[in-house]
Amino acid sequence: MARSRRPVTPAAGEVAPERAVALAVLRRVDGGAYADRALGGEAARAGLGPRERAQAHRLAFGAVQMRRTLDWLVDGHLDRPADVEPAVRDVLRLGAYEIAFSDGVPDRAAVDQAVRLARALPGGPRRGSARGGLVNAVLRRVAGDARARLDGLDDDDPAAAALRHSFPDWIAVRLFAALGPEDAVGVMAAANRRPESALRWNPLRGPRATLLAELPAWHGDPLLPEAVVLEGPFALESSAAWARGRAMGQSRASMLPARALDPRPRERVLDLCAAPGAKATHLAALTRNGAEVVAVELHPARARALRALARRLGARVEVVEGDARTVALEGRFDAALVDPPCTGLGVLAARPDARWRRREESLGPLAVLQAELLARALDAVRPGGRVVYSTCTLLPEENEDVVRACGAAVADLTPAFPGMAHPDLAGALRTLPHRQGTDGFVVARLEA
Repeated sequence: MARSRRPVTPAAGEVAPERAVALAVLRRVDGGAYADRALGGEAARAGLGPRERAQAHRLAFGAVQMRRTLDWLVDGHLDRPADVEPAVRDVLRLGAYEIAFSDGVPDRAAVDQAVRLARALPGGPRRGSARGGLVNAVLRRVAGDARARLDGLDDDDPAAAALRHSFPDWIAVRLFAALGPEDAVGVMAAANRRPESALRWNPLRGPRATLLAELPAWHGDPLLPEAVVLEGPFALESSAAWARGRAMGQSRASMLPARALDPRPRERVLDLCAAPGAKATHLAALTRNGAEVVAVELHPARARALRALARRLGARVEVVEGDARTVALEGRFDAALVDPPCTGLGVLAARPDARWRRREESLGPLAVLQAELLARALDAVRPGGRVVYSTCTLLPEENEDVVRACGAAVADLTPAFPGMAHPDLAGALRTLPHRQGTDGFVVARLEA
């Protein structure tokens, strides 16, 4: 993981609030919470300002992402690693993360703050002193050898690369097989960096210039006129742009599927796996509400959230609740989008705990589901219609294999999206985070 250069100034004589929040997030993640949701709740509870929140985000997400590597660095200096209390283990992870992957803090300051965190854990002064002593001893040793140990790991070997970039072995092995060593390591390294901060301008709520006037420094994308890539921090969900529906957060790669489907006014367009709704509302926006967009969502709560998003964005979307494989749909469609559940290995930078939740044994059932959803989409469109199959993962079992097995012809998207040609599926697109600077996606348009 690239070392962060964000400066951090600990509060003298006490635990810095951003570190206390980061530790609280780690404790909640250990209990099964999602890191992004835990961070939002803990930061609000602590009343963190924007700068402190950004620091807490960096520390918490970094420690969650790099958990395997941090445990390896720490356990090299423990006699009985299995005996360390879970809360102390999280303190050690935070301290080791600052030492090994953050240039903003001197090692001694990182150790001091970790000791203070350990002493502040529930249990009384004597226990706190013992915890502080352990943390102090271990982290001082980590500071002495972390960089040399990390430099000794070979990125040409999947097991060593998995340890260096903090991934489960099975993901590293499969990425090496799918992408080759160079791109596999690039994807893993990018997953430990902050993802791009991109917005999608929504023309249904006003001109692009109105949105841009509200934003800090940004740049666009010549292939995606609606894309706005922010060059600095911006609290989107606290902004007027969000409240008035002028924009929503969405990576540029995530904008490709709707563009590839090319919806047109007066068409009937189907989104089979619609929530949270970024792509369904994008389809509506691209036609200025001129198409009939039908969005299918299995879970009632997510369907309600999708309807609320559509209202805020002014997008005319009919939401149908049910299993997309079997739900009743009236008539045939001109175009359909299938963005099915997947392992999500192309979006791990934005989901720090996802790599630890994924299981290799889920690949088979996911591939079956993906194939069934694609078959339903092909059946739902009229002869000559269009179907886009897209995922935010990079494994052939979920992409090339699914597309080839359906038997439909793959249209050539590459002239419209130069530099994104999929090397193993002619006509399809593939983005890699370290090459295109956005999420990892595969997009194929099929001819029904």
